[in-house]
Amino acid sequence: MADPVSYSTHEAVAVLRIQNPPVNALSQAVRQGLADGMDRAEADAAIKAVLIVGDGRAFIAGADITEFGKPPMEPNLPDLCTRIEASPLLVIASMHGVSLGGGLEVALGAHYRIAQPDAVVGLPEVHLGLLPGAGGTQRLPRLAGAEKAVDMITTGRQVKADEALDLGIIDKIVQGDPQEVGLAFAQELLAQDAPRRAVSDLAGAEPIDWDATYEGVMKKGRGQISGGAGVRAVQAASELPFAEGMKRERALFAEMLASDQSNGMIHAFFNERAVSNLPELKGVAPRVLNAIGVIGGGTMGAGIATAALLSGLDVVLIETGQEQAAAARGRIEGNLSGALKRGKITQDKFDALTKKALVVATDYATLGDVDLVIEAVFENMDVKKEVFGKLDAVCKAGAILASNTSYLDVDEIAAATSRPSDVIGLHFFSPAHIMKLLEVVVADKTATDVVATGFALGKRLGKISVRAGVCDGFIGNRILAHYRTAADHMVLDGASPYQIDHALTDFGFAMGPFAVADLAGLDIGWMTRKRKAPDRHPEERVPTYIDKLCEQGHFGRKTGEGYYLYEPGQRASVPNPKIPELIAAEQRDLEITPRDFSDEEIVRRYMCAMVNEAAKVVDEGIARRPADVDMVLLFGYGFPRHVGGPLKWADLQGLDTVLADIERFAQEDAWFWQPSALLKTLVAEGRSFDDLNRASAK
Repeated sequence: MADPVSYSTHEAVAVLRIQNPPVNALSQAVRQGLADGMDRAEADAAIKAVLIVGDGRAFIAGADITEFGKPPMEPNLPDLCTRIEASPLLVIASMHGVSLGGGLEVALGAHYRIAQPDAVVGLPEVHLGLLPGAGGTQRLPRLAGAEKAVDMITTGRQVKADEALDLGIIDKIVQGDPQEVGLAFAQELLAQDAPRRAVSDLAGAEPIDWDATYEGVMKKGRGQISGGAGVRAVQAASELPFAEGMKRERALFAEMLASDQSNGMIHAFFNERAVSNLPELKGVAPRVLNAIGVIGGGTMGAGIATAALLSGLDVVLIETGQEQAAAARGRIEGNLSGALKRGKITQDKFDALTKKALVVATDYATLGDVDLVIEAVFENMDVKKEVFGKLDAVCKAGAILASNTSYLDVDEIAAATSRPSDVIGLHFFSPAHIMKLLEVVVADKTATDVVATGFALGKRLGKISVRAGVCDGFIGNRILAHYRTAADHMVLDGASPYQIDHALTDFGFAMGPFAVADLAGLDIGWMTRKRKAPDRHPEERVPTYIDKLCEQGHFGRKTGEGYYLYEPGQRASVPNPKIPELIAAEQRDLEITPRDFSDEEIVRRYMCAMVNEAAKVVDEGIARRPADVDMVLLFGYGFPRHVGGPLKWADLQGLDTVLADIERFAQEDAWFWQPSALLKTLVAEGRSFDDLNRASAK
């Protein structure tokens, strides 16, 4: 195996070439190799400059994630960056691909920086609940100014080479081999007798309104604290000498690293990659996918078709008539126009996708050559069965038949065909070309290579794919139904829907449950309640006040009236004055005396309901492990990433305290708050959900 950092000389320039595939992460061996290379260069009287360059496709992509959570190993990165910057030799970083996190901090420790035109730089630590900890918050504002540094650090956004040049982060852009370009730049600097130019010697950035900036970042972060810490670190770069600013950065970094939020976000970072790594799929080849069919061209079907087209698949979409087909094509073209405007595709690509790759038809026979069909029609079992019967008749042998059902029994759908082993659930989330989550629902008779194909499709579409078993609602919607019911109970007992929405968005959810219901359509919940009514347990509490609004034809945002009122074309909403009246009427009918709820109690009940049902989902094998639940809620349901997921939240709270609350709530409603057997077992054994995650990874 090659040394992680190779050393070579080219006239008066020593080249330190980082060789740690795939992306030159800053492992301990790489850090040591860079430090040793600097020592060796400085010991050679013939060497006047050092060039740091990356092998392969990147300069340095950042920290080595395998070291997360382990004791720090020398040399640590802040000391390495300081050591590079303090060198008496001229140090140049030649950057290509990505230079992220610690990679950019190493480059900022150099005296000059040159980059390829397609290079990208950034400090994404905020996405792990952290801030740059190796001088990034102190050096970047000295080059780019406080405002731009705050923007980069608190958003984690990646900056292209041309913008980085404008900001002063890099000195030059030159196309070519990174090492050859870097050597030419080094020779040019030496010929000019260019001075060593340590960023730490530059003046601190001009001050900005720090408190207003802090408040703005914290508001955008919806409860995430690392962005605010980043602002305070940049403030230190403006107000303190460099050495003191570095101490402040390290203190803030240590504080964030020790926080529950960083713990939760690192959990999310690792597991969004791990959930699609199923042991049973190891060595199983997926079926070939070149063209897919989509049944139904509404919002969901059009979104699925858009995602497939953007991934390079040909698409045949089936609608019920020419008018519906034209409308479906219009939706897809509208979605692709958005990608065109954002620069994701070119006009030529847009034309090719809409005129060649997409076929919209009304005849099921058009699906004869597709490799996989995704049904996205009305959520009704009889309708689904009819569609699958038609697909069974026209699709070629080996074609996969997938349902995008949100709740219905995939085993029953599969039984409507002569090929149940080819049937799978692929539950997309709307809008399907944007939302990252895909639940891969595995029925009893689904073939293993069909499962592998579902995950391969998810990867191709850029989705976080999670395996789910068959039950009403699978992982996400089953849990959603439970915690939404907890919210409904609180409304009957005295909390307003608007207080609940406010408390939960303050906690960090993207939207509250009642705003979400309006967005999804109140008719969905109404239909589900009617579907479940015949089998409802007699002790189940089911509010009916909102059904009265549905009976009047009001279904939320799409009709302009729901829990909130909506003006045409406006996202802003105001509470619907009818809702308190409907709630009060039902409270009178049920002889409920409403009481006050604190925001803290609202969040606790909501989260405990979520955790309790999630634990049952894991215990029943519907989810393979707790982290699968966490990723479903993070990527499909607006759960705050800085919490890590509901079961990570439970671990951080302490499972014993969560169980104690559930048992206390059960004294009011024993049927709804039946504690999960798994949760009780974990508490009794002193174990956590993370213990189950680790066990499943072995």
